[in-house]
Amino acid sequence: MKKRLVLCTQLPEKRRQEIEKLCDVTEAGELKHGKGNVTEEMIREECKGFEIVVLGDENAKADTINTWIESGMKFIGVAKGTPVTVDNEVLKAAGIPLSYTPGRNRVAVAEFNMGLMIAAARNLALSSTGLSKGEHTGPAKENIYDVPDVKNVTFGPLDENHPFTDYGIGFELYGKKLGIAGYGAIGREVAVRAKAFGMEILAYDPFMPEEVITADGAKKVDLDTMLTKSDMVSLHLPVIEDTKASVNKDWFSKMKKSAFLINTARAAVIDQKDLVEALQNGDIAGAAIDVYWEEPVPANHPLLQMRNVVCTPHMAGLTTDVDGWSGEMMSQEVLAYLNGEERKYIWKR
Repeated sequence: MKKRLVLCTQLPEKRRQEIEKLCDVTEAGELKHGKGNVTEEMIREECKGFEIVVLGDENAKADTINTWIESGMKFIGVAKGTPVTVDNEVLKAAGIPLSYTPGRNRVAVAEFNMGLMIAAARNLALSSTGLSKGEHTGPAKENIYDVPDVKNVTFGPLDENHPFTDYGIGFELYGKKLGIAGYGAIGREVAVRAKAFGMEILAYDPFMPEEVITADGAKKVDLDTMLTKSDMVSLHLPVIEDTKASVNKDWFSKMKKSAFLINTARAAVIDQKDLVEALQNGDIAGAAIDVYWEEPVPANHPLLQMRNVVCTPHMAGLTTDVDGWSGEMMSQEVLAYLNGEERKYIWKR
């Protein structure tokens, strides 16, 4: 007799076919109703009575989890890198492991992280926005396709009116030191890519074995060494009690005045006021930020007005490929459960 599975997130078609040989699959949640169209009350009812529950971004608090357990749930999976949308304390008390998909967006974030580093180093956002606003442009032309025959086309003499003077010329990543705070799945992916750019990697992670770090061609260092030696510091820390607001004025006072801070992790690891003051006072040269303490970020937030800050709207971890990665990982978890095998991705917190 087939087991009953309720599915709220996309799985690769091949994997779904494997699962459907062993399960009767019912679609629910955002997979059925679309992103943002689901309440917890809706999924509480839709997912009741199934042995296997697979969620995406849906929320499931204690009452919902208890309802599912009482109606026969024995497996639950959340296709997220950090499954905080589900009450794991209730699951632990019931002895039901929570499967999740750690590192599902590690490539997406790492690639975006490199983009932010380049944007910060070469003033890409500042110069692109300025040009779009009409800064350093020539007069309007009736026929833009009528161009003079000039071999060396430039923006003109390097004087006070030149874009380089206004925006700055930036620096190369090659040969610079990149400090990575948190050498987990994403930090490691960033290190490998930055190494290909010719950067020297200084990794700070008290919990990561040195041999893992050195195997990637990086160097394990203590916090003070990373801060004082790095030309860029990239944050990849989880939000736990020990890390909340830990990136503060003490950090910034130890960093080079020419250094940049990159954050694609979570804003909560940074002391917001200390960062703003460090940027305003020139304690550090600049920052590239993809995450904020409140989202959407308030329109009057000072970071949005700073010429030495690159701001993007929390988009590092989202690509058209991420759902495929998380779907594959979750499929493996479901199949392991169905086949009585050990599961790889169990949330421990």
